[in-house]
Amino acid sequence: MFLALWVGGLVVALVLIGLFVFGLRRRLIQRSGGTFDCSLRWNVPEEPDLSGKGWVYGVARYSEDRINWFRVFSYAPRPRRVLERSAIEVVARRLPEGEEELALLSDAVVLGCLHGETRLELAMSDDALTGFLAWLEAAPPGQRVNVA
Repeated sequence: MFLALWVGGLVVALVLIGLFVFGLRRRLIQRSGGTFDCSLRWNVPEEPDLSGKGWVYGVARYSEDRINWFRVFSYAPRPRRVLERSAIEVVARRLPEGEEELALLSDAVVLGCLHGETRLELAMSDDALTGFLAWLEAAPPGQRVNVA
């Protein structure tokens, strides 16, 4: 009986510590400011895929001339993807369709982009989209910027 209570207490403690670290990571990401909720789909085919598959919910943070993208459901302290401003080319903008509406936040707008040779899609709110496009257009002189 004592062993069962001890093991149960240990499991509860580990779960609480895990949740605390999870929340602490999110606070540390947001601490430096310039963050927004942003779902990402990497290596998108040229034909639109409206199945809702491949979307990963995350938080993006502006950092000088790049965006650091972190998965929300992760303990990793480093960004999963780093998008350089000079390599981002916006090619399309659309609203979520089909099953995508279930996979994304309710007010999301999908932005089709090229990052170098990689096709990707970013889904964010209208407000975050306005800030993202302004950040792209505010590139230093001499940088190539292509915003659709």
